[in-house]
Amino acid sequence: MDDKAKGEHASDKGANQGEGDYRSAREYDEHVRRTAESGKVDEKAHEAEEELEGKEGDALREAEELGKSHSHGEDPELNKKK
Repeated sequence: MDDKAKGEHASDKGANQGEGDYRSAREYDEHVRRTAESGKVDEKAHEAEEELEGKEGDALREAEELGKSHSHGEDPELNKKK
């Protein structure tokens, strides 16, 4: 972690923040933004599809199911008509 870190996680160097912490959410959002702006979304989707069809496909699907098992379901706000 950056030595200049500020905020609630500044003293948590190396600590597991847990699911849903603010720092991880910001890092995820930044990664998604950079990927979208890169113009390589279709390329990345194709790479992911190839990974699912490859030798690690079973492990990836298992990890997806495990993640889904912890879900509270899809946010109903996502499909709300405006």
